[in-house]
Amino acid sequence: MSTPTDTTEFLNELNGGAFASQIGYAISEVASGVVEHGKAGKLVITLDMRQIGDSHMVKIKHKLDYKVPTKRGTRSENTALDTPMNVGSGGQVTLFAEAPHPGQLFERNETPIKPRT
Repeated sequence: MSTPTDTTEFLNELNGGAFASQIGYAISEVASGVVEHGKAGKLVITLDMRQIGDSHMVKIKHKLDYKVPTKRGTRSENTALDTPMNVGSGGQVTLFAEAPHPGQLFERNETPIKPRT
């Protein structure tokens, strides 16, 4: 059974939060142009995913492409970058890998420092 990815957290993790800011800016630019010039605008977000090797990671190519209506036509801009993300149990996509158990970073036999005896 799939576990849904937290969309807000996911978008804020792409490119360290810069992608979410770019989306917000583009929405404002397109909406302003639409209202000011009475013409349609367009904003397209594309997410392409590819597995990284044989790991539980994917490389997400995130692309933002938008067209702002102007008085005599349109003004367009696009940007595309990649962000590696982890795919956890149930398919949840996050920036950081899941811990083996809640609150635990390593399995007991994998701890970097052995306890004194």
